[in-house]
Amino acid sequence: MFGIIGGTGFGALAALHNRESQLVGTRFGSAYLEAGVLANQHIIFMPRHGNPAVHPPHRVNYRANIQSLKQMGVTQLLAVTAVGSVAPELEVGDFVVPDQIIDYTSGREHTFFDQEIEHVDFTYPYDAVLRQQIIDAAIVAEGVNCIAAGTYGCTNGPRLETAAEVQRLHHDGCTIVGMTAMPEAALARELGLPYAGLSVVVNKGAGLAGELNLEAISSSLAASMAKVVTVIESVVRGA
Repeated sequence: MFGIIGGTGFGALAALHNRESQLVGTRFGSAYLEAGVLANQHIIFMPRHGNPAVHPPHRVNYRANIQSLKQMGVTQLLAVTAVGSVAPELEVGDFVVPDQIIDYTSGREHTFFDQEIEHVDFTYPYDAVLRQQIIDAAIVAEGVNCIAAGTYGCTNGPRLETAAEVQRLHHDGCTIVGMTAMPEAALARELGLPYAGLSVVVNKGAGLAGELNLEAISSSLAASMAKVVTVIESVVRGA
């Protein structure tokens, strides 16, 4: 069963039918999610920041979120994220299906193995099969410019980056920057859940195109959400 995680600008999935809201308890706390039907398939939708969205990126209970999805029978996860561009050639509105992550976060509860020694392979943080399904769906979606690879630089937030930090990200090899891929992706790997991301570029990174305009970022998010749903429905339908 598919699990869809939505973030900033995608905290609700209007296309979800037969919706049942649930608060699922785990040993790490409770997490809100919605079970329903999308594209004739039973799925679970989770608003990453809660319902209502009150948890900033560094305060999201990622362990409760991922554990609750596993408990509900989810077998693969598609995570939607709003990101800024680091690579100058990326434009607002582009869709990126990242294949790598660099983690710049700190202070987050980032593992389920806090009382035992356990290592997981994280060479390739995103599941290759699920990534390809997303790419195939995005390429044929009307009005979508899909970039089929990229490195997601995950910063702590909740503030946006400085121009110097964006330059550092670029020199490190990042192409996009966001605040939520970690530890989400690593936790999914620890539980054996195939995980892939669909990132929507909603702004040029700091210093790449003048001062950031938060109102323009919100408008970019709103303009992209219908396309995001189209891609998700295609992926779920073909599963």
